[in-house]
Amino acid sequence: MEMSNLPVASVRSSALKTATCEDGKVAAAVPGKTLHSWIGVSFCVLCVLQAALNISLRLAFYNLTEERDEWKRNLTLQLELFNKERGELKEQLDLCASQQTSLLEERDELKKKLDDFTSQQTSLSEERDELKKKLDDFIYYSQQQWVYLGGSFYYISSNKRTWQQSRDYCLQKRADLIIVNSKEEQTLTRQWQDNMWIGLTDREKEGTWKWVDGTPLITSYWGINEPNSFGNREEDCGEVRLHKFENNWNDESCDVQRVWICEKKLPQ
Repeated sequence: MEMSNLPVASVRSSALKTATCEDGKVAAAVPGKTLHSWIGVSFCVLCVLQAALNISLRLAFYNLTEERDEWKRNLTLQLELFNKERGELKEQLDLCASQQTSLLEERDELKKKLDDFTSQQTSLSEERDELKKKLDDFIYYSQQQWVYLGGSFYYISSNKRTWQQSRDYCLQKRADLIIVNSKEEQTLTRQWQDNMWIGLTDREKEGTWKWVDGTPLITSYWGINEPNSFGNREEDCGEVRLHKFENNWNDESCDVQRVWICEKKLPQ
């Protein structure tokens, strides 16, 4: 409303100046035609300015809208590309994780097979060494004229010694006095007529008979009324006598000299 009043006032001022004569007298103003002309001109100018302003604003808004839409399209495209790349990377990551899991399982399986192979190799090596030792023993005792029976070698002496001396001889040969724990071994001891030391003693505790390997006596072939420590003697060592009888063991003083029989058990 104030902007509309400004042209009118300006027009009025110009009209008054025009109407003033040189002699200082104010001429009669023509208020109708001049005022309307100025108002029309001013209105037209205002319309042009308003149109120009509207056009400028519309152009500016259009450009901003276009720029906004362009940014939006670019952002949407970049977001789609990013999502696509992210999906591809996720697929690759999942594939790598799956491959890693498969490789780990394969590694564990190979490690297990290697451990099994190593264990088998160790077992076979131990078995080979044991067989070699058994073969070496077999060759050695065969060459020494020992008798082989049921997994053991036996040596029957041709001279006589005390029980402890007899055992010491056996130990030097990596053997010991015979432990009779089968009927076949008892039969073997009856093939010679001399009284013969076996690996049986109760020297640690009277009446408690044990074999030289420390095992207790379970199956025995004592003769009648044996053992008896005859005449209150210290008869702490076992011998075989009266070979025609199966039950022919006798307790005798360990200091008596007898032939003896050694036994070398081979690994099973």
